[in-house]
Amino acid sequence: MSIKLFIGGFPLDMDEMGLAQLIAPHGNIEVMKIVRDKKTRIAKGYAFVEMASQEDAVAVMAALDGEPLGDRQLTVKLAEIETAKPSMRPVTSERKLRPRRPRI
Repeated sequence: MSIKLFIGGFPLDMDEMGLAQLIAPHGNIEVMKIVRDKKTRIAKGYAFVEMASQEDAVAVMAALDGEPLGDRQLTVKLAEIETAKPSMRPVTSERKLRPRRPRI
């Protein structure tokens, strides 16, 4: 079972390899995604990392949360899990159709 972490506050010029070298001594990384600007491809300064186990995730949070890196301070916490939003309309098998205007 993988645990997803949010890691923010790293330098904008850091790449995936640099971030992996920072995290790997504390646990096994399964998936890593640095969030980048769509047009310029410059990192936005945060990433999502899936750790192999809960113990690895706790070790990374304990070791890196609040640590200074360059002129910034790292933030490491559990990523919020998105839940499905309930639909605004009730689900019914019969929908009322609006009358259509005749085409002229």
